[in-house]
Amino acid sequence: MRMFARIALAAVTAVGLATAAPALRAQELRIMWYSDGNEGDVIRDLLDRFEKQNAGVKINLDRVPYKSILEQLPALLDSGQGPDLARVTDLGGLSRHYLDIAPYVANAAYWTENFGGVLPWTRPAGQTSGIHGLMTQLTLTLPFVNATLFEQAGVPIPAEGATWADWAKAARLVAEKVKAPIPIAMDRSGHRVGGFAISMGAKLFNGDQPALVDDGFKAAAKTLFDWHRDGTMPRTIWGAVGGTAYRGANEEFANGQVVLYVSGTWQIPQFAKTIGSGFDWHAVANPCGPGGCTGMPGGAALVPIKTTKQPQLVGRLLDWLASEPIYAEYHARTLFLPAHVGLAKKGIAFQTDVAQARKSLEIATAQVAKTSPIAFRYQGYANNRAMFNATISRLNQAIAGEMSLDEAYKRMDADVAEALAAKK
Repeated sequence: MRMFARIALAAVTAVGLATAAPALRAQELRIMWYSDGNEGDVIRDLLDRFEKQNAGVKINLDRVPYKSILEQLPALLDSGQGPDLARVTDLGGLSRHYLDIAPYVANAAYWTENFGGVLPWTRPAGQTSGIHGLMTQLTLTLPFVNATLFEQAGVPIPAEGATWADWAKAARLVAEKVKAPIPIAMDRSGHRVGGFAISMGAKLFNGDQPALVDDGFKAAAKTLFDWHRDGTMPRTIWGAVGGTAYRGANEEFANGQVVLYVSGTWQIPQFAKTIGSGFDWHAVANPCGPGGCTGMPGGAALVPIKTTKQPQLVGRLLDWLASEPIYAEYHARTLFLPAHVGLAKKGIAFQTDVAQARKSLEIATAQVAKTSPIAFRYQGYANNRAMFNATISRLNQAIAGEMSLDEAYKRMDADVAEALAAKK
């Protein structure tokens, strides 16, 4: 009898384990994540906390280079082999793959109230409602200045309201006096060129249709072309890669080689770590042109993927990360601008002892309100990636001498038209 009981108990236990194993696997999520600074460590810490609060949940954080997000993730999503969530910057271009988590959050009105301005950025084309992602950082393109080089050169830093021409003249003078190799560097990115182009008068749209090349855009492209010819900008940044590949100059700036670096707020936490107080650096207000003084808004979002087998858990996780105390902690520790309206009004107690980082965050916060409506529209346009890619690939070819600027303009418009036709 005892033997029978032991056999029966073993059988029941085996059945229990067999049914429990799939349940445990069913509570497992995978996130594809890239980092600019320390946010990978911060999100992992928060995910560990979520796991402790939710027994049986396991969240795998796959940390990958940003290049993998740009080049590998789209193919994974198209093949149906994507993760449950991913951190992306091509907010609209990949939106057809995003899951609407509105049915799975505790209070959709909270999201609308606090994230209403950015929710449209992740919505699939044609949709005017739903929650398709959580902004993990709100960014703005703007320049960073090596103030130490200006001081060593005895050249005053241009004040807010200075033009791009003013900054180029000052940066060249500083570089000449202190023998710095790079007066101005700009990320090899169509997004970065976007803010510069708008400040030079680009409209980018004709009614509801994209219209990349106009007189303002040509003025911006010609300026960048000329700067590469006269040495204001180095060929080692844009000329180092081809096609639509991204190339930043953050390492060159951190090494004290760049006088003025046109990038964005995502560099602040990285510079706080890599430069610290090694030299005096900080963000500056966006230079001005005929179209105003503006950068490009943007950011990265943690988006839920339609192919997930656990939509409820995905929604619960994002709802928890979006809650005010968790969202505030994440941004305080990562030194990112929040996309949460309530927290933006209250202010974030950024956790940094680096004076340059704190000053840069203050300047960036003030610049957000001065950003052109065209820039917000450009960032929210679902097909902006086609325009970004056409800008960077064809302008680079002109800079490299492979075609004239006029030919580059024609190819840009053709590239955009072909990309839109392919999507249709």
